[in-house]
Amino acid sequence: MKANLLFFFLTFFIFSGDLFSQDLPNVMTEEEQLLMPAYLQSRSAKSISHPPTSPVRAMAEWEEISGLCIRWTSSQQTILRQIVVAAKLETIVYIVCSDSNSVRSYLTSNGINFTNIRFLQKPSDSIWMRDYGQWNVYKNDVDSLYLIDWIYNRPRPNDDAVPSHIATATGLPLYEMATSPNDLTHTGGNYMVDGWGTAFSSKLVLNENSGKTETEINTIMQNWMGINRYIKMETLPYDEIHHIDMHLKLLDEETLLVGEYASGISDGPQIEANLQYVLSNYNSVFGTPYKVVRIPMPPDGNGDYPDNFGDYRTYTNCTFINKTLIVPTYAQQYDTTALRILRTALPGYTVVGINCNNIINQLGALHCITKEVGTTDPLLITHQPLQNTTNTTTPYQVNAWIKHKTGIQTVTLYYTTDTTQGYQATSMNLSDVPTNTWTGYIPAQPAGTEVFYYIHAQANSGKQQVRPISAPDGWWKFNVIGLTTIIEDENSQSRMLNAYPNPSHGITCIPIKTERELKGKLFLTDVSGKEITTIYTGFFSKGEKNYFFNSSNLNAGSYLLILQSEEGNSVQKLMVK
Repeated sequence: MKANLLFFFLTFFIFSGDLFSQDLPNVMTEEEQLLMPAYLQSRSAKSISHPPTSPVRAMAEWEEISGLCIRWTSSQQTILRQIVVAAKLETIVYIVCSDSNSVRSYLTSNGINFTNIRFLQKPSDSIWMRDYGQWNVYKNDVDSLYLIDWIYNRPRPNDDAVPSHIATATGLPLYEMATSPNDLTHTGGNYMVDGWGTAFSSKLVLNENSGKTETEINTIMQNWMGINRYIKMETLPYDEIHHIDMHLKLLDEETLLVGEYASGISDGPQIEANLQYVLSNYNSVFGTPYKVVRIPMPPDGNGDYPDNFGDYRTYTNCTFINKTLIVPTYAQQYDTTALRILRTALPGYTVVGINCNNIINQLGALHCITKEVGTTDPLLITHQPLQNTTNTTTPYQVNAWIKHKTGIQTVTLYYTTDTTQGYQATSMNLSDVPTNTWTGYIPAQPAGTEVFYYIHAQANSGKQQVRPISAPDGWWKFNVIGLTTIIEDENSQSRMLNAYPNPSHGITCIPIKTERELKGKLFLTDVSGKEITTIYTGFFSKGEKNYFFNSSNLNAGSYLLILQSEEGNSVQKLMVK
């Protein structure tokens, strides 16, 4: 009772003053730090207070959504307007606002109609929808959609109530982690999930739940979110809010988009240490090392970085909206590179840049102010893209996990060697019932061929889906490597120099040059792609280093040296006498 009264009087004192007229920042204010203990004691569940009774799967951000939620504020209406324009082409946009008439008037004056827009006239305290908005989980992977609500890590009761408004508007059940022992304080910007039970956060989640052990936190996340592997990384020295979306994003089940500073700058060393920790200790859901796409963290308008009080400019703070990706931008000289990296990594997506200079000084950008509502009818397709191959004689096997609540009727594999000439279709068949694995084959191709492909599935209900979700404009691709072909990924910082002697007979030296420490594998295959021997696996140290193997026991002929790392592949022909 005392805690509730204290919270009431503190709330009245703070929010009846000047603070109420301001849009609250992403960081907790000094006044809010005083409010927080009483706020946590006052918090109670108003919806379902127990975890789902059936196993659930937390939705990944690149999956199909039926809605995108934002909170309207006049101070950021230019950014919000651009989000609405991009998002309403893909899904319903839920706008939480204190006065829907003023928002309607603003949108109308900017030539924006209300198609695919829903207004929720409800009170709220701040724009940071990612942090206090609802989460999406599916019963039994693809069945009923449930919304999950954590305790917002800010004493902002109006914000914390927004998930219940979204649940009412969508007719979806809301489960609230608000009652002991399941009370969990958390923030959406500090959470990434791969769609298959692996989640990433900074250790902020441990610090803000100091009354619970890490095991207890993991158990809550497993019971409520279906998270069976919860990876937590060190917080960064210069990121005041410690939200991983400021420097890290999952692009798919096995690819990490990582913000990169120049050597020794700002949070660069700790980001790199965290990344190497992940790469050294965890594999993707496919059991293989994570791939890494690096993207620059640009300086602010004065050329300063966060360690010199510069703005925390970031491109990883972007948002998937079905086939569209909205990306924060700042200055053309940096934006051009970042947008090229994202368009290369996500072919077929509509990549929309939105200038975020007006909000980034509040420690957030586009991902921080948006939140998804998943589709209520998911058709899930998960596939590990094929890698470059030396195989020119046998078909290329394509496996995918595919699920829908009514079952799968047909799956089709589309492939081409020239996207301007259209795709050829071949059927995929259910090859493993327990894992819902479907298998198809792309015919063998000659050396030097680049193969593009995607998967289309139709459920028994008639529901259809493609993966990548941007297909047929988007696709996966791989190269069929010839004996004289050397493949170097465009953005790779590791490469294999010329091996010697070549032709080889006996001890052979393979020089490897890297710009930083990398995890990878160096091995030898025959011309069909069959691995003959592993020369080295583990970490390749920064700089140039020689690796050796003995070819004297090999039959004469042609072989391939292959260097694989999280940054790509390097392939070189080796002749043995």
